[in-house]
Amino acid sequence: MTDTTNTDVKSRLRAAMTVAMKAREELALGALRQALSEVAVVETAGDEVVALSDEQVLAVIAIEVRKHHETADAFVTAGRPEQAARSRAEAAVLEAYLPAALSDDELHRIISEEIATAAAAGAEGMKAMGRVVSAVRVKAGPTADGAKIAAAVKAALA
Repeated sequence: MTDTTNTDVKSRLRAAMTVAMKAREELALGALRQALSEVAVVETAGDEVVALSDEQVLAVIAIEVRKHHETADAFVTAGRPEQAARSRAEAAVLEAYLPAALSDDELHRIISEEIATAAAAGAEGMKAMGRVVSAVRVKAGPTADGAKIAAAVKAALA
């Protein structure tokens, strides 16, 4: 999303929630309600109420998607495949609002560029990891998987 108005993503979530409510789609309705609830919590968490930008709302949605995937993994480990499938389906509902993830090739290209930049600044090997991971996270955006980035940077630096 290039538009940074604070209502675009939230309004799309609200509209989708209304559609899910009218269609009695319980799974989608639950996922959308939870995401909007988390956005409201973040907006009211500080000393004063703030309106989140689209980028910040997308970051909250990305966290919710990750939580759903972690929950699904826990359900699989516990031998509860029905609940795991439901959690993954809820994650899929929310993933529709996130921008497309970087391909592995794009991610590796960004990592290579940032390793070269860090090396030019004098940081080499594993000592450059923190600097490279931070720079890659900025270029990859707020919805990028930090663990995947860190693992790829570590592999590239090793």
